[in-house]
Amino acid sequence: MFTGIIEELGEVVRLTDGGGDSAVIAVRGPVVTSDARHGDSIAVNGVCLTVIDNVGGVFTADVMGETLRRSSLRTLRAGSQVNLERAAALGSRLGGHLVQGHVDGVAEITGREPADEWEVVRFSLPPALAKYVVEKGSITVDGVSLTVMAVDDASFRIGMIPTTAKLTVLGSKAVGDPVNLEVDVIAKYVEKMLGARHV
Repeated sequence: MFTGIIEELGEVVRLTDGGGDSAVIAVRGPVVTSDARHGDSIAVNGVCLTVIDNVGGVFTADVMGETLRRSSLRTLRAGSQVNLERAAALGSRLGGHLVQGHVDGVAEITGREPADEWEVVRFSLPPALAKYVVEKGSITVDGVSLTVMAVDDASFRIGMIPTTAKLTVLGSKAVGDPVNLEVDVIAKYVEKMLGARHV
């Protein structure tokens, strides 16, 4: 479980074919690797990955085919910057919202509108996810916990403050770039429970 508060910008060292329907990713991140052990979870652009090795500030993780199909990790290359967050510890502050690291879909940045001290960023919204996104609700974009400013059936907007632009990959992404989306898991549970009542 994560909170959507990015700890550092990491750098992809390599993304290699793991043989068959998988890949192996190596990411440099001195903060998240400072106490990382085999089996620990680290979110990379919002995707929960399991550490298999940690040497010299670079951790390695396997990426299965399902993850490659459902996320934008397949587009990464050596040198790509990525958002990194370690799994939350019990008793730590919940600065964002409950984030699983299970990507629901990939969207694109469709607009960036500078304002006085912040920026409005617009994203496409896959039709299957639209029902889970509400105004003033939480959404995770590339692992970043954000508040939805406005939403319709095909898009949503967020307000990006300078800190988010500076400390995450969202600050450098351009219109047309892909992003990972994770909707609020509570909405999905509510939907399932209400649906079960009508069976």
